[in-house]
Amino acid sequence: MCEYVIEMLNITKEFPGIKANDNVTLQLKRGEVHALLGENGAGKSTLMSVLFGLYQPDAGTIKKNGQTVSIKDPNDANALHIGMVHQHFKLVEIFTVLDNIILGVEPNKMGFLQKSEARKKVMELSARYGLKVDPDARIEDISVGMQQRVEILKMLYRDNEILIFDEPTAVLTPQEIDELMEIMRSFTKEGKSILFITHKLNEIMAVADRCTVLRKGKCVGTVDIRDTTKEELSRMMVGRQVSFAVEKSAPHPGPVILDVQNVTVPSKLHKNNAVKDVSFQVRRGEIVCLAGIEGNGQTEFVSALTGLEKLGSGHITLCGQDITAAPIRARSKLGMSHIPEDRHKYGLILDYTLEDNLVLQRYWQPEFQNHGFLRRDAIRKYAQRLIQQYDIRSGQGPVTIARSMSGGNQQKAIIAREVDKGPELLVAVQPTRGLDVGAIEYIHKQLISQRDAGKAILLVSLELDEVMNVSDRILVMYEGEVVGEFDPKTTSVHELGLYMAGAKRQTAAEREGVA
Repeated sequence: MCEYVIEMLNITKEFPGIKANDNVTLQLKRGEVHALLGENGAGKSTLMSVLFGLYQPDAGTIKKNGQTVSIKDPNDANALHIGMVHQHFKLVEIFTVLDNIILGVEPNKMGFLQKSEARKKVMELSARYGLKVDPDARIEDISVGMQQRVEILKMLYRDNEILIFDEPTAVLTPQEIDELMEIMRSFTKEGKSILFITHKLNEIMAVADRCTVLRKGKCVGTVDIRDTTKEELSRMMVGRQVSFAVEKSAPHPGPVILDVQNVTVPSKLHKNNAVKDVSFQVRRGEIVCLAGIEGNGQTEFVSALTGLEKLGSGHITLCGQDITAAPIRARSKLGMSHIPEDRHKYGLILDYTLEDNLVLQRYWQPEFQNHGFLRRDAIRKYAQRLIQQYDIRSGQGPVTIARSMSGGNQQKAIIAREVDKGPELLVAVQPTRGLDVGAIEYIHKQLISQRDAGKAILLVSLELDEVMNVSDRILVMYEGEVVGEFDPKTTSVHELGLYMAGAKRQTAAEREGVA
């Protein structure tokens, strides 16, 4: 029997203006977790899309168990027992969990759908791997972490043996990440083989057996995890040493920029309020973090703060002006910038060019328009400056269609646009989601430099390392309420975890003592 279950030999794939994969070789052993590491835009997702049949290689060979195979589309991949969980999930939002899992391989008898057998198999798989799902829930009503479980069950339902995970932890809470790692280990014990794309070095060190590193489309090398370190992997990935410590001076808070008083926001999913009587302030020259497990009201609160949703009650003041009922553009003009949680839904117009996306918040300003006509030369020059400053990698520069860019570079574009506005308040929701270590290092420096320049920053993050290292104050949200306020210098990850899980809560007097 061949040592390798999958071999991708000398794969080359080009797009207009960019060679995404340049003579890349990747070999996957049976029963191993093989990590694929690289910067944003290094070609990782492209390589896996070639294996899954979404792209055809310009050159190279794919072998399964030593035999050359042709994978023209995902149906061919599934026939070869290759499955993929995509970075941006491929689910039909108005369908149920069960309908999404069986979509394309629906069991039928004489043309009639036989859902009872499918439901039985799905529930057996769900119980076997600890992937608790409600088969009758609609996708649009469940959390992102639950949606990922549905994607995994789609693979298992099709009896796939080679499982591709593309950035599977980018949208998960720390607890869900731990669960996923356990699930991946259980897969390999059964002889399944996993290709695992991630930027998170801790996860690679925890779960992978070997790691192949890509840089700018080329294969830098494959290493055994037992024989390497995080520092060595990061150096292979970005070509230089990366600092994992966040360097910052003590904060010097100034006047209040954001004042939130008794804010309540109704829930779209149930009759209870998603946010309940929340009050806090963010001052000039400080980074305040809203921490909590996903689904505890952070998303609804940010939607109300930024004008995407209406408040049930309460008041919000920005720079001394009441913005409780202000439209989004008025908030923007007053000095609010927003890096949204969902970059596709709220951050970009995917079919616009990169340069048009970079001026979405400013195209009406005299710098970019003259009597209602866009000044294309000025927009192009501005976009080129941001592309260079933030290292936004795109095949055709400013005229690249946003949809064709990697997720990490889409995120960099949003951050560039929002930070460059020079806001008084920067609302940064999961700003480093899906970014590589080099980009995370850069973004953290940007947030701290904005703070040091006297800006107010509200950070919303699920990454506990980020929460502890970047914040000056931490507010923990649980079930729509702020249950604790902490100084990161005097608290621990374990202590935060107890409050995030609802096991502890501070009294109003205790919170006053921290503030």
